[in-house]
Amino acid sequence: MSQRDSGYARKANDEYETPEWVVEAVLPHIPHYGIVPMIWEPACGNGNIVKVLSDNGYSVHATDAKDGENFFAFDTDQGCDGIITNPPYTDAATFVEHAIDLMEPMSGFVLMLLAQDFDSAKGRRFLFEDCRPFAKKITLLKRIVWFERKDGKRAQPSQNHSWYLWDWNHRGAPTLAWAT
Repeated sequence: MSQRDSGYARKANDEYETPEWVVEAVLPHIPHYGIVPMIWEPACGNGNIVKVLSDNGYSVHATDAKDGENFFAFDTDQGCDGIITNPPYTDAATFVEHAIDLMEPMSGFVLMLLAQDFDSAKGRRFLFEDCRPFAKKITLLKRIVWFERKDGKRAQPSQNHSWYLWDWNHRGAPTLAWAT
């Protein structure tokens, strides 16, 4: 079964700003291990994720390709304990894989906002099935409104999203959680 067409043109460079409530929903799931982690937001856009994290006491290092800072050109962790982002849809799997690799040397974590069925694709199985750091899927119980309607009516989004957590300190089977 396919998603219905939203009727909206895709935004250039996948610039879909993450609403504040979506970031607030994942705050309780950020690994701490006795410290407040330093976060890297490598696809920060206009800074929505950065703002919510900063407002909640996190130090955030923000970069974005539109500012000439290509995430794939970085080969170190930028001194951060974790990466939290809403990656560009077209590069999502590569983004996840690169982030996991960057966080491995320091046993860091990765939290990515992705389509709820992102873990269903056969070609991305390596990010989940036998991927030791895959720790949790946090399903959002509300749908994200990416576009405001011009006619003033309430938007009816068609896609569900989840936060996915890879954590090099995690042991055991992955868990499921829900958030609003």
